[in-house]
Amino acid sequence: MIDSVRTEFEFASSPASVPPMTSRTYNIVLLPGDGIGPEVTHQSRRVLNTLHTAGLISLEITEIPCAGSYYIEHGQEWPEGSFERCRAADAIQLGAIGHLDADGKPVRRADGELAGYEQVIGLRTKLELFANMRPIRLFPGVRHSISGSFKEVWRPQDVDLVVFRENTEGAYTPGEFRLERGTDTEFVISPTVITARGAARVAKEAFHLASRRNGAPYDGKRRVTCVDKSNVVRAHRFFREVFRSVAKDFPTIEIDFAYVDAFAHALITKPERYDVVVAPNLPGDIITDLGSALQGGMGMAASGNLGEHHAMFEPIHGSAPDIAGKGIANPVAAIMSTGMMLRWLGERNEDPNALKAATAVDMAITDILQDTDNHPADLGGTSTTANTGNSLLVALNKYLISN
Repeated sequence: MIDSVRTEFEFASSPASVPPMTSRTYNIVLLPGDGIGPEVTHQSRRVLNTLHTAGLISLEITEIPCAGSYYIEHGQEWPEGSFERCRAADAIQLGAIGHLDADGKPVRRADGELAGYEQVIGLRTKLELFANMRPIRLFPGVRHSISGSFKEVWRPQDVDLVVFRENTEGAYTPGEFRLERGTDTEFVISPTVITARGAARVAKEAFHLASRRNGAPYDGKRRVTCVDKSNVVRAHRFFREVFRSVAKDFPTIEIDFAYVDAFAHALITKPERYDVVVAPNLPGDIITDLGSALQGGMGMAASGNLGEHHAMFEPIHGSAPDIAGKGIANPVAAIMSTGMMLRWLGERNEDPNALKAATAVDMAITDILQDTDNHPADLGGTSTTANTGNSLLVALNKYLISN
């Protein structure tokens, strides 16, 4: 049984005074996790509470302690029944995974996996969250975090792309073969597994999104770029073949190809060239972390893990144990993830109120970031986690009142 779960709202006023505008109540599971995870997800929860109290959307939040910090105390990664709660939820929001022990080493399970494996890899695989969606967008008022003089200031309109990373197979497929142990010829084989089904479904997600966007900033063309290492990795050649096959069903969308090493250079020199990108698991992981530098850093990078029936949303900055507890973590990526979650719920359920809530969150983020007084340390400012969250709530309330 789950004995450490919080399901109450921390309302500033009684929600009964403002009846919800929608009859649908969404069940959200919140997994704060480790390090700065609880700090940034607390700000996300304040946003959700505000939207609920305003009557725009009806929410029930179940908060479950988990990951390394829970494991070190309880010998397991979360309370019994937690996975079932996640599977039954309308959406999941994750904070961060990764806790250090007394010796400063990452807490690991008995099998050697990082404690928190079930919240990341476990949920992705068991709920078939096959598409990792990572928007790379530079907000007005925020500078990129790339050093050098080749392009001192990106125009915000030049950085607006979305990367879809295949999320359940590729080089991250579980399993390995270790042969000739204990000898100087010992070697390990880790499979890179790409299936036609896996490649096709993430490619379709990329094309569907491209059909709804306004195209690449540079030329306005709706374009999907396939990024891989197919000149060397045979499994990636297959990924590219499947991509070409899927593209035939989207004749109005231009297709493009790039090897991951060349793309890494192009991404940070000509990001305006790209609209939607799709990649196998490993190259997708690498290019999206690199892409966060165009946004101002990891504190601005949000993501959604999407499946046919389930979804989980999270910032990609990790648990950052070096700043945990100092109150200086950037909560924007976590709140952006909340906005992504609301938009996914709205589109999936054809719920205009959830879509309006998502737009309100996006507008509030855009508003506060134009004032450098709201920038946390990672953006070169001095705002605390709480103060950035406070400013965002003020902007959010203004937007809700005016609309």
